[in-house]
Amino acid sequence: MNILLAQHHGMCFGVRDALRATHAAAQRGPLTILGQLVHNPIVDRHLSAVGARRGDLEDLGSASTHQVAITAHGAADSHRQAWKNAGHAVIDTTCPLVRKAHHALATLVSDGYQPVVIGQRQHVEVRGLIGDFPQAVVVLEEADIDQIPAHPSLGIVSQTTQPIERALRLVDAIKRCHRSSEVRFIDTICHPTKQRQTALDDLIRDCDHIVVIGGRNSNNTRQLAQKATAGGRATLQIEQAEELDPEWFVDAHNVGVTAGTSTLDETVDAVMQRLRQIAAELRSVPGHEFLRAMLQAA
Repeated sequence: MNILLAQHHGMCFGVRDALRATHAAAQRGPLTILGQLVHNPIVDRHLSAVGARRGDLEDLGSASTHQVAITAHGAADSHRQAWKNAGHAVIDTTCPLVRKAHHALATLVSDGYQPVVIGQRQHVEVRGLIGDFPQAVVVLEEADIDQIPAHPSLGIVSQTTQPIERALRLVDAIKRCHRSSEVRFIDTICHPTKQRQTALDDLIRDCDHIVVIGGRNSNNTRQLAQKATAGGRATLQIEQAEELDPEWFVDAHNVGVTAGTSTLDETVDAVMQRLRQIAAELRSVPGHEFLRAMLQAA
């Protein structure tokens, strides 16, 4: 069993910076994080261990601490200002690439475009993007395009963790449905997401089994797993090494490993170590080759 690690995988700079800023704030004094800092349960446990509490961005009564932190997914300016007006010191860990998406959307609205966001309506990043623009329409599938009102100019941005293929497909569909409108798309999908999606293409080409590491509620991790499955590969999404079951790898020849942008380096290292152990265990099992042949024949 060969094990291949994707060229681009794991934690991006925006998540890493958010973790550092939040950890430093927690060291200075009591801190409430207004949501889940990043979609990673291991990070949640670490922040809890250093004393960080969890609050709700949309509920000013959910934080009793002076310090509050905006998560890496960002927030509407109206929410950010509301916390400041309530007397809190706001630590803003919004990823710079999410800030770029906010700026792009605000620019489109300022220029007179009907705002459209490609993404998941209930995702915290998307809620932050449209929070200051109630007229914005969120689309994720072609069926959602019917919600876009007739307008001479349509301005489109994307949730930063959407696959570029989906965004371009939806932009083309919007153009077909609104032929009389000017349609402007600003690509706000972040570079780390694109890198990890492209690196996964290599794994799909070279591997028969793929392990995707990351939080189960992480959109970019879920997109990696969905892409691997769509590519016809046996796919397993896990949050930590302890979830790996040797039986899943009995018929594996080449195992690819990738990880979402909020996955810790330590978690990736632990998964790689466990996979090497599993490979060694399978090599030592008598009759393993016979079992592999039986499974392939089935």
